[in-house]
Amino acid sequence: MADHPSTFEGTPVKSGEHAWQDRAALHHVNDGDGILDGGNALRRGTFAELIQHLAMLPEDERSKYVIEKAGDREYSAEEAAALASRPDFPKST
Repeated sequence: MADHPSTFEGTPVKSGEHAWQDRAALHHVNDGDGILDGGNALRRGTFAELIQHLAMLPEDERSKYVIEKAGDREYSAEEAAALASRPDFPKST
């Protein structure tokens, strides 16, 4: 699980749009972000693990959370649900 892409020999290696093993964190929707954002994480794991966790929550609870993936990208509950239904989504992590 990589925190960010490698720069071996000075050439960045892209982690890919849906790199399931990238590091990610679960946050409340409006938890403030900012420089202390890392301390606000409710749960950490791989991107795939957090998508699975969010999918297990009751549907009316999911919209309270976002997944922040390595690279500073946030995924809403709706986006996470769509990713979980992709054929290339890992069935177990």
